[in-house]
Amino acid sequence: MTVGLTIDLTGAPAQPFAPAKARIAAAVLAARDEIVQLSHAIHADPEPAFEEHRAAARVADAVARHGYAVTYPAGRLATSIRATLPGGLGIDGPRIGILAEYDALPGLGHGCGHNSMAASGVGAAIALAALAPAIRGEIVFLGTPAEERGSGKQFMLDDGLFDGIDAALLYHPSDRTMVGCLLLASEDVEVTFSGLQSHAASEPWMGRNALDALVLLFSSIGLWRQQLRPEARVHGIVLEGGTAANIIPDRAVGRFMLRSTDAVYFAEIRERFREMVQAAALASGTHGEAVFSGGSATMRDNGTLAERFRANLAAYGVVDEPPDPKHMGSSDMGNVSWRLPTIHPSIAICDAGVPGHSPAFRDAAATPRADGVTLLAATVVAQTAYELLADPTLIEEAWREFHGG
Repeated sequence: MTVGLTIDLTGAPAQPFAPAKARIAAAVLAARDEIVQLSHAIHADPEPAFEEHRAAARVADAVARHGYAVTYPAGRLATSIRATLPGGLGIDGPRIGILAEYDALPGLGHGCGHNSMAASGVGAAIALAALAPAIRGEIVFLGTPAEERGSGKQFMLDDGLFDGIDAALLYHPSDRTMVGCLLLASEDVEVTFSGLQSHAASEPWMGRNALDALVLLFSSIGLWRQQLRPEARVHGIVLEGGTAANIIPDRAVGRFMLRSTDAVYFAEIRERFREMVQAAALASGTHGEAVFSGGSATMRDNGTLAERFRANLAAYGVVDEPPDPKHMGSSDMGNVSWRLPTIHPSIAICDAGVPGHSPAFRDAAATPRADGVTLLAATVVAQTAYELLADPTLIEEAWREFHGG
């Protein structure tokens, strides 16, 4: 049976544990309709960060149907999920985390393909459930909200929902297949300027224009970009800019993101941005406040885990490319990678050159090709997880690498 464009999951999987891996692929194919329908349902009903109530409910219900003990909500976030399934040979073995994301982009929908990420995570959980009687250890499924804004995984880390997990696995759709992962550190900033309203025609001198301050900040950022290092990014949007053209705006709000691959330089960028906010406020006679939140870290990609994922992927004829430093985003999966061995591989769901966070990528995330990749990702994530459960020495090696050994 061929899925997607050229991916045949009935082919011979990679060694070791090929018979068990073949059962995993068969379990994914048996649940194909359920997995693909979940992807399409989430895609058709996009919900932004922290508001993914319907998506989270769909995901929680799906893993519960396959024997997982589900805690929903888990921790402080209303759309976080933690579900567990013990191995039939006992839980005195590795504990492997299978992750899923499901938040969408405001006004765009699933322009990052999180519908595929959610469905593939559920698919991997379903496949592992089929082999659970012969597993020693525990499968931990984590539904993780608010990746696009707010770093939901950091809340879950702080709430202890990752405690005791030995490895975290999550695939990401892309226009390229790259098992290795590079991420920019990033932080959200909401800037509010407060001024004084007055009539824009008859007494403009009596007002203090908050929008002028926000415009000055954008102008400063534009000039600043010439001196920023190539790996750094600063970008933003206007959320509020006034209520009427004939009223001097007394409130203007912008949302920004700061990014860099270097933690020390990132701290410099952060402080410089804060100074620019105050400079714009001083120049306009307003008050400026910058609130930082949702920090995402750089990625500590675990080579031990990535090697096994790469081998399992190659068995299905999918070619891995090296990560491209020119095409880096940010993810709170980076935060997870600083706490435990983690991988965040990408698999292409469309032709190279289709930009993420675009209508074209959003549309690609619900195509037959994307459906095939969702099933492939579910299979390869589950096969990699099975290897870690069946051979605890891989976990030991992953942790030695994590600790620099």
